Amino acid sequence: MIEFFFDYGLFLAKLGTVAVAIVVVVGVIVALTKRGAHQEGLLVEHLNKRLEGLGDTVRLAVQGKDQFKQTFKERKKEAKELAKKGSQRKRVYVIDFKGDIRATATTSLREEVSAVLAVASEDDQVLVRLENSGGTVHEHGLAASQLLRIREKNIPLIISVDKVAASGGYLMACVASRIIAAPFAIVGSIGVIAQLPNFSRFLEDKGVDFEQITAGRYKRTVTMFGKNTDEDRGKLKEEIEDVHELFKMQILGHRPQIDIERISTGEHWYGTRALELGLIDEIRTSDDFLGQAATDSDLYGLTFKRKKSLPERLLGGAESLLNR
Repeated sequence: MIEFFFDYGLFLAKLGTVAVAIVVVVGVIVALTKRGAHQEGLLVEHLNKRLEGLGDTVRLAVQGKDQFKQTFKERKKEAKELAKKGSQRKRVYVIDFKGDIRATATTSLREEVSAVLAVASEDDQVLVRLENSGGTVHEHGLAASQLLRIREKNIPLIISVDKVAASGGYLMACVASRIIAAPFAIVGSIGVIAQLPNFSRFLEDKGVDFEQITAGRYKRTVTMFGKNTDEDRGKLKEEIEDVHELFKMQILGHRPQIDIERISTGEHWYGTRALELGLIDEIRTSDDFLGQAATDSDLYGLTFKRKKSLPERLLGGAESLLNR
């Protein structure tokens, strides 16, 4: 009898676990559906107001209510006088780019850049807060091309690296008019890599034949499932070297003063060392740059929100987990 109750309890525990798992999965799907319900479009935030709001919170606590009111009135009066004089403050447009292996944020970047170019003048500036550890060459090349559109309009482009701009990330960063980075930001990794497993011996042991038919001598070289030859490997190596040369030419085109052979070894450096090598122009965080710019410029943060389908959101979550 005791054994019966034990087995029954174990059955209920398994049933409960399955039920909880189903509820969790359904909950995640519903959450993702709601998260993607926002409309596609461009969001613009006046960052000066955010910075002033943060400062006012501290001023109120430090100065007290009466003194804070007086300070607020004086600031408002100064703003009105400037408006009467018709003085035009400079503008800084702020774009955030958080990269992944396929540089999927490029879809939003191209819209954000187009929006900036529609209104910005040569007296304005664009700050891109870049966080990107690299990935596929063609995707990051396209992202770099979007940033080049700003340079081609003679609008100063500042790239800020607070955490990392490596490999494809630096491919993007090097097009800037000026690169600033935090002291311990990771910069560099100027190299190209290709790696994949080969299952040919495993398939042979299992009695599985792999057939591959191509037209064109180099339509397919190194493969995951067939036998690879020295010629295959040599051709892939040649292609990788060619991409590396294009990478180096991209950097030299925008930073001709750099010792390209010294920095194109695939190594990465922290901000202070990157400054010594000429990979960046200044040790500075984006917060410091914006804090100083806010004194005489209007700061506008631009974010283009793209509406994603449910499969994209589900796959995006899985890809994010794999990236981590």
